[in-house]
Amino acid sequence: MSRDAASGSLQRDSTSAFAILGGTPAFAEPLHVGRPNIGDRDRLMARIDGMLDRAWLTNGGPLVREFEESVARILDVPHCVAMCNGTVALEIAIRAANLRGEVIVSPFTFVATAHALQWQQITPVFCDIDPRTHNLDPNRVEDMITPRTTGIVGVHLWGRPCAIDELTEIADRRGLGLLFDAAHAFGCSYKGRMIGGFGSAEVLSFHATKFVNSFEGGAIVTNDPVLADKARLMRNFGFADYDEVSYVGTNGKMPEVAAAMGLTSLESRHEFLEANRRNYEAYRAGLAGVDGIELIVHDDEDLVNLQYVVIEVDEAAGLSRDDLQRVLWAEGVLARRYFFPGCHRMEPYRSFFPHAGLVLPEAERLAGRVLSLPTGSAADPEAIVVVTELIRQALAIGPQLRREMRTAGKADADLSAPWPLSAAS
Repeated sequence: MSRDAASGSLQRDSTSAFAILGGTPAFAEPLHVGRPNIGDRDRLMARIDGMLDRAWLTNGGPLVREFEESVARILDVPHCVAMCNGTVALEIAIRAANLRGEVIVSPFTFVATAHALQWQQITPVFCDIDPRTHNLDPNRVEDMITPRTTGIVGVHLWGRPCAIDELTEIADRRGLGLLFDAAHAFGCSYKGRMIGGFGSAEVLSFHATKFVNSFEGGAIVTNDPVLADKARLMRNFGFADYDEVSYVGTNGKMPEVAAAMGLTSLESRHEFLEANRRNYEAYRAGLAGVDGIELIVHDDEDLVNLQYVVIEVDEAAGLSRDDLQRVLWAEGVLARRYFFPGCHRMEPYRSFFPHAGLVLPEAERLAGRVLSLPTGSAADPEAIVVVTELIRQALAIGPQLRREMRTAGKADADLSAPWPLSAAS
């Protein structure tokens, strides 16, 4: 959304000027966190026309094969197995890696990471996170291992790599499987190597809101030819040949139209990255020196897709994270509190492990502080100037704003999604 869409004055020098207390919203139309990157529409439509001319819509068509080859080449891995979505890809990777019993995983991730285990009657054992990286704390992982533990699933949150070396050492020494949920990390690297080639396998998401998207889609990438062959069987009902089923499987195939979008998106990934970098730098400049706001930074030594702009909000500044989110929503800035309240506080896990929070202090703390801000090719620096000024001005009068929000009954406003979930994730 451009600056032209901002309808209200940026001057919020009094509480009544904020939209939550009756002022004019800064944005006439909502500014979403994750509006999809589209890429070259003509190239996309040409691919779709070719697909229709061939009348080959699914079942491993030429576009899916080309997409797999392109992803494997970019990530420098020998095997890419495209899937209908990232969750099914994760489920199949878990099964192909023969994980069972208990698997150690972060509680601070999208719930699909835990569900992919629980769906297969594998118990997700939630391990606390490193407050600096927001990823699994390797110093805590070993404490969670029991005789039933068969593996570890690390999550490269915000595209920042896990402690890969430390987790690999633990997995190798204890004889555990190691997978990585790389849904946030396409195009990112670790110590000069592309994310995708670590552990037994890594799982990618190409959901509509991801840096590179295929409408809906996912993939397993791996250096292991045996695991890759098993995954290919599993995604197609276990069919090894035309009339031969040799394995238990499901329908995880990526359709051709999704691969058409994926290929088009791959071609524009440098343009998307430039938009993300431009937006990230605008946030860095706009939030510099704002007390109570910590922008999540990335290691400049490695590649990063900058697909998420994430801040931590310190309530000591005068507004809580939820207060600030309510203020922004009223202004038309639909910031998201990823990944609130943590998997361990969602069902069925909160019933299974009602006291999990006692051993997850860092995840508990972070779940109350994180806010994800709009970025991507649908945002621009002019809009981001508006967003950062709103944050800056809200915190400048934070205590007074908070009091008047409570007086007006706005401090307990529902923070469930006020927009169609199809619009942004």
